[in-house]
Amino acid sequence: MNHRIARWAVYLLCLLVDVSVAASLYRGYLTGWILLPVAVGLTLLTLFDRFQGKHALLRNYPLLGRLRYLLEHIRPEMRQYFFESDTDGRPFSRRQRAVVYQRAKDVKQTVAFGALADMYEPGYEWAAHTAFPTKVKAEALRVTIGNGQCSQPYNASLLNISAMSYGALSKTAILSLNGGALVGGFAHNTGEGGVSPYHLQHGGDLIWQIGTGYFGCRDEKGNFSPEVYAETVAAPSVKMVELKLSQGAKPGKGGVLPAAKNTPEIAAIRKVKPGVSVLSPAAHTAFGNEYEMLAFVQQLRTLSGGKPVGFKLCVGRKDEFERICAAMTNTGIYPDFITVDGAEGGTGAAPLEFTDSIGMPLYDALAFVVNMLKKYDLKQHIKIMASGKIITGFDIMKVLALGADACYSARGMMLALGCIQALQCDSGSCPVGVATQDPTLYQGVNVTDKKERVANFHRNTIYALAELMGACGFAAPDQVNPAALYRRVTRTDIRSYEEIYAPDNGRSAGAALYPGPSVNN
Repeated sequence: MNHRIARWAVYLLCLLVDVSVAASLYRGYLTGWILLPVAVGLTLLTLFDRFQGKHALLRNYPLLGRLRYLLEHIRPEMRQYFFESDTDGRPFSRRQRAVVYQRAKDVKQTVAFGALADMYEPGYEWAAHTAFPTKVKAEALRVTIGNGQCSQPYNASLLNISAMSYGALSKTAILSLNGGALVGGFAHNTGEGGVSPYHLQHGGDLIWQIGTGYFGCRDEKGNFSPEVYAETVAAPSVKMVELKLSQGAKPGKGGVLPAAKNTPEIAAIRKVKPGVSVLSPAAHTAFGNEYEMLAFVQQLRTLSGGKPVGFKLCVGRKDEFERICAAMTNTGIYPDFITVDGAEGGTGAAPLEFTDSIGMPLYDALAFVVNMLKKYDLKQHIKIMASGKIITGFDIMKVLALGADACYSARGMMLALGCIQALQCDSGSCPVGVATQDPTLYQGVNVTDKKERVANFHRNTIYALAELMGACGFAAPDQVNPAALYRRVTRTDIRSYEEIYAPDNGRSAGAALYPGPSVNN
């Protein structure tokens, strides 16, 4: 559009509106008084746009240029509700979100008329079923975490709530998640923001995550405090402790709590100054190498009274993880579990470069970690938790096939709470009250209702996993085999997970794919 024509068209429009309003006022019409603020506002806004010096678009297209900013603002909603297909959408498609909502509400979870995915498109994945299915009990899909150095092992569900701090999420969201964990019998990771009263109120099982900021267990200088840690970890609800080295969405960078979310209450829980942005350091101050880290893990376990302690990382340099394995062998100190977080993991706030371009994706990282632990004969001591875009039973079965013992879901649990993927997590203006500290928004989260939805999502997803395992002939999680899962690499090339990810994972293919009759057959 010619900017001169557009500009003079706006001027003419404003003039016509002003003249019309003036005529109405002259004749004593009520509409003149009603439209007077509109006329004055349009005129002043047009003049402001024309003579301001910050936005070239508004200067060249006064008033009219504001339509561009309006359309840009509502673009995500327009795309999600009107233009996005059922299989489009990032990070989760409409179809993926729908299955979470259906399971959370405990309503119809079937689809009609066949698959929407193009099964001949590269990237399509499926599992090989058996002609002789077995019966798998959903309630039996649990795993005990804790090796010989742990005196209080924890019997965990295969699906748990991933790390999301109070501060990143609202108090009503935390209450709903922990209430759901209590109802459903699974664990709730606190995130690195510390153990808040809202994590403890319902009494659901907790995995206390400790990050580089040592929130909830730090002294006045921000260093780790053994005394404060011992006091908090003694809570009966705290079942395990997870030392966070890095996370998938921003590996190598500390967490961020925006000032708007750092309320006096949250600051007191984290033991920081309120009303300022809190930036966690990228590295821990309690240790500086793999040997010191393992000694710290042992210290945390001792101070906890023998509860399971592990660490979480997004894999970066492979040689560093191998050095950690070598240090375990040399010291004899074994963490009870390792959480492998894929680079596709989510976060409320991270720079684009870190979210898109740093860290190893989950499946590659998981296969590498498991193979490395087996190389050093460590896997029997350490359970593996997987995290990264896990929301369906098939997602869980895929990570089990690659050697995980259990997994986390963060965004799946948020969707169960009512998240609509508005992508406003870092703004403090989450429209459904999940990722905000605005009371006018988070009060919209009905804890009584939402905790049941979280529990429903968990129960129905575990049930779906049990059905999938049974259809493939796997009577127990440790029988799930990478040779049973396939991916189309090109239009004509198909490879199993074993061929792609785990050629040396120690599990045999062929006859071991279907382990034979079980007592449940």
